[in-house]
Amino acid sequence: MVREGIRNLLNAQPDMQVVGEAGDGQEAVLRTRELLPDLVVMDISMPNLNGLKAMEKLKEVNPKIKVLMLTRHTDTGFLQQLFQAGASGYVLKQSASEELIRAIRAVAAGKHYLDPAVTGKVTAGYAHRPASLHPENHGNLSEREEEILRRIAWGYSNKETAAHLKISVKTVEAHKANIMKKLGLRSRIDIVRYAVLQGWLQDN
Repeated sequence: MVREGIRNLLNAQPDMQVVGEAGDGQEAVLRTRELLPDLVVMDISMPNLNGLKAMEKLKEVNPKIKVLMLTRHTDTGFLQQLFQAGASGYVLKQSASEELIRAIRAVAAGKHYLDPAVTGKVTAGYAHRPASLHPENHGNLSEREEEILRRIAWGYSNKETAAHLKISVKTVEAHKANIMKKLGLRSRIDIVRYAVLQGWLQDN
């Protein structure tokens, strides 16, 4: 019933078409490999193989596959695991249908998306972090550094960022290392959290 509702919602959009669906994690992996969709909307809680494991298997075969997680879970522990594993977005089932549509369009465009309903929980971890991690310190970044960090947060690869800015991949990597050291960021989820604090994931 849930899948039918989502299918009808997406097929009603002029720029979307559902090419397949699956009832469990293993079937999701098989169907994705068979159909090669542009984007996969994946539940976390599925029989046989959960969404995290299914996504990891898909990423092994195709690292560029875009996966949007749709779930009822608001636990930031899930966010940590999912973004580190390569998820492009996170939407709550209890959010309005427009939120799912908005997330799909953002992820399809190569960006990250985080449901506004969980942004407060994602940023809560910053309460006791060093002062360098707080949003007002983004002024410490140069214009080029901020542009690179934005693109990383939106999900662009180093190669894509280098091509867009007409610089080398090594230069992007060097900037990224300097940015993370300057802001005290340690992981991909830290970058996403910082982007949320800046409002970047909603602005794009």
